[in-house]
Amino acid sequence: MARKVLVVGEVRDGNLRNVSFEAIAAGKLVAEGGEVVAVLMGESVQSQGNAMIQHGADRVVVVENPQLKNYTPDGYAQALLAVVASENPEGMIMGHTALGKDLSPKIAAKLGSGLISDCVNVEEAGGNIIFTRPIYSGKAFEKKIVTDGIIFATVRPNNIAPLEKDESRSGNVASLDVEIKDLRTVIKEVVRKASEGVDLSEAKIVVAGGRGVKSAEGFKMLQELANVLGGAVGASRGACDAEYCDYSLQIGQTGKVVTPDLYIALGISGAIQHLAGMSNSKVIVAVNKDPEANIFNVADYGIVGDLFDVVPLLIEEIKSSVSS
Repeated sequence: MARKVLVVGEVRDGNLRNVSFEAIAAGKLVAEGGEVVAVLMGESVQSQGNAMIQHGADRVVVVENPQLKNYTPDGYAQALLAVVASENPEGMIMGHTALGKDLSPKIAAKLGSGLISDCVNVEEAGGNIIFTRPIYSGKAFEKKIVTDGIIFATVRPNNIAPLEKDESRSGNVASLDVEIKDLRTVIKEVVRKASEGVDLSEAKIVVAGGRGVKSAEGFKMLQELANVLGGAVGASRGACDAEYCDYSLQIGQTGKVVTPDLYIALGISGAIQHLAGMSNSKVIVAVNKDPEANIFNVADYGIVGDLFDVVPLLIEEIKSSVSS
């Protein structure tokens, strides 16, 4: 059954987040040969339209307004609902990011629609679109289908492979004027605490530290390892509580959920709350002095040793491999 599917793109600091392209790939599966319409909202985002088309969107609808410079639930909801009213889609996909987790339930409630959140896989079987999502902190998975109304889902970053970029693709990038009014939230200033560089939630490689890192100074060594690998630094809640790093780096049940290709856990014991945020990583490497640490139960590779001895050796070896 061919469907029209809206895919919401996210622009951060003038660039499209990778999850936007992953959402397009999911949208293609849901559309089943129908039309995939990308949606971009912001102050100056029209220039990003061609990138959405090159990654698989058939056309793009852009809503530009000074009130959309920074994300607010009311502003973005007004813009997206206007696009929905104009396009009348049968499906809608967006990333399971901070924006998506906040905006999607608001839109679903306004539309009287169901919502399947945090999907890690989308497939077609038996005439149904089947969404797979983790439950019980990642200990199990459930499969869901939509039997009535709009197919509305959010996809977890780094789980659905984006389509290969095709610079020869072309499509219409059209503007839609939407009056944004009666905002209950006004952003006066944005203060960024997150580390510079690779976005933790979309990083392919994550170097994470726990209480075993012992200090904020110790996290500088982790940052160096992340830099040589082209990855991002994360942390357990224990490290954040001990003020070794900012809470923006926290990974776990009450922090960010990451699914990188490589997760390096340094001085992390492996509490169940932390595992909930990273256990679905493709390859997990753990370094801990305690051979009985729970992290080794989920690790693909483990090193029983002092991270302050192991990490400098890793950095040196990686640097020499790169230079050669």
